[in-house]
Formats: sequence, C-alpha cells, structure tokens
Amino acid sequence: MEHIVTVQDAVTAFADFMEPTSAELDAIEQEIPLILAEVDLLDAQIITLDRTPNELDTRRLRRTRRRVLAERAALATRTAATASLPGGAA
Repeated sequence: MEHIVTVQDAVTAFADFMEPTSAELDAIEQEIPLILAEVDLLDAQIITLDRTPNELDTRRLRRTRRRVLAERAALATRTAATASLPGGAA
C-alpha cells in the first residue's frame, strides 16, 4: 500500500512573492468607488430581468448609469493627476 503525501509545501512555497504589491493595492483602492457603482448598476439591471421595468426601475437604472459614468470620469481624473505629479513614473 502506498501512502498519499500532500504537496502543500511545494504549492505554497512561492506564496510570498505572489502577494499584490503596495502599488497594486493602492490602484485597487482607487478603483473601489467605481467598482461599487458598477455593482449597484448590476443590481438594478438584475431587478429588471424578469419583468418590465416600471418608472422606479427606470429611474434607478438611469441614476446608477450616471453614477458609473461619474465614477469613471473621477477615476480618469485621479489617474491623470497622479501620472502628472513630479517624480511620477509617467
């Protein structure tokens, strides 16, 4: 009978360098408002999947689409401002 041995050490041996860098975490943190706005839009769209949207649903969809666009514009502005700072990598 052969014993089955786990290879966990081999699988997790490289986990330290696979963690996100602080720059990647900062980029994700900057995108959080956009991600949340997109989740709200997705929720509003899911609500209307199985029925004809009423006036409230239409307003909710319109409001969340505007919020997503505003967050995209704000993110683009923040990204452009960060890239143009002195000493940046731009």
